[in-house]
Amino acid sequence: MERSTLNGNLTMLTDFYELTMANGYFRHRMKDKIAYFDLFFRSIPDGGGFAIMAGLEQAVEYLQNLKFTEEDLSFLRETGLFNEDFLEYLRNFEFACDMWAIPEGTPVFPGEPLVTVRGPVMQAQFIETILLLAINHQSLIATKANRIVRAAAGRGVMEFGTRRAHGGSGAVLGARAAYIGGCIGTACALASRDFGIPALGTMAHSWIQMFNDEYEAFKAYASIYPENCTLLVDTYNTLKSGVPNAIRVFRELGLTDHIGIRIDSGDVTYLSKRARAMLDEAGFPQCRIVISNSLDEYIIRDVILQGACIDAFGVGERLITSKSEPVFGGVYKLAAVEEEGKVVPRIKISDNVEKITDPGFKTVYRLFEKDTHKAIADVITLDGEKIPEGSEYEIFDPQFIWKRKTVSHFYAKNLRVRIFDKGKLVYSLPSIEELRNYCLAQVDTLWEEILRFENPHEYYVDLSRDLWIMKNELLEEHRC
Repeated sequence: MERSTLNGNLTMLTDFYELTMANGYFRHRMKDKIAYFDLFFRSIPDGGGFAIMAGLEQAVEYLQNLKFTEEDLSFLRETGLFNEDFLEYLRNFEFACDMWAIPEGTPVFPGEPLVTVRGPVMQAQFIETILLLAINHQSLIATKANRIVRAAAGRGVMEFGTRRAHGGSGAVLGARAAYIGGCIGTACALASRDFGIPALGTMAHSWIQMFNDEYEAFKAYASIYPENCTLLVDTYNTLKSGVPNAIRVFRELGLTDHIGIRIDSGDVTYLSKRARAMLDEAGFPQCRIVISNSLDEYIIRDVILQGACIDAFGVGERLITSKSEPVFGGVYKLAAVEEEGKVVPRIKISDNVEKITDPGFKTVYRLFEKDTHKAIADVITLDGEKIPEGSEYEIFDPQFIWKRKTVSHFYAKNLRVRIFDKGKLVYSLPSIEELRNYCLAQVDTLWEEILRFENPHEYYVDLSRDLWIMKNELLEEHRC
């Protein structure tokens, strides 16, 4: 029987090799060996200056409900790959890892450990898939949404992508991520119900086509929703019938507040200018103009530069799928193990320099100017290291170490927060409104040069001296 996997126990929403590796660790008596894993990404979507961290809440929910059912165990038994001792271990499975993360809504950069997991290697390895699934998807959509919101320059952006999303969870969780990134609401009723995101929408062309004429359709709708009336004016002819009929209905029903028109086709710059002039002349300067129709940050930026008279945007497919670059590319790599109570760093080496990992148990500090509270740079340090405030501190490019800068008159913030302590949730998940407000405030700490869509200024993510030395010693040790 075909079933949906969007609800219920999602423990088996994992790559099969996570299970075969877990079985291997179990058979080699390594199940309790402590390992450290980092989740990070290597490049920013769309060549942007930063990304937005999102998806942590869904990862937390998964870990809180991680439990193998008898159905799961029966499936694994039938593969013939797992012995009964291992299946019994899964039957009594209890999540016991420590986890740290950068909070949702934070601007983040390549190479930074967005999530760090410490715990028995079987468990820490097993949760790789769900962490990547949750954070890759929502970070991608939150990042795209924030780009579109910034392009709108203070005008509202509504997420309209449910019908073009990649499945139900893509629609619902994409709407959540878009709201964190700065959208003002969503057309997705389920996302509104489950997350408290404002539900927004107008009407379809079919509503207007169902009536004998456009005027009748507008009047019927406005009579039902006089306190929230936005009329779709481009079904037949935007300027010759749509806008005049909207004006007629507003006058006849005496509507003055919370009224608007939506344009979903044509040259929106030209049409919005003409519509604005018509509405103003008719005595409706407060009537909002909303546009939609395959928008993205570049189109929005251009129509605003061209003088379009637009109050809000409805953005669908190019937001909910991040059409221009639909993969975030986060990875999950082993960074250290514990041997005799000591943290022993591990490194992955590659001919591709960008794929060489940063070893050890780490955290991330963000340095801010004291006067402007603008972000200067991020520094990845070994756990326990402190950034000395009140004195000068030298940062350097870890690839091109002759690029150095001495900073002073700054303060440092550790971006990492603890999420789980030995499997127990110790972090209070913020509300969706708190996440959205936090995201917008944190983006405001970035310099304008980093906010550019094309060729943004590179924000530096440096390694502390101790971490850099450790990494290079390991590279030398493993040199062939």
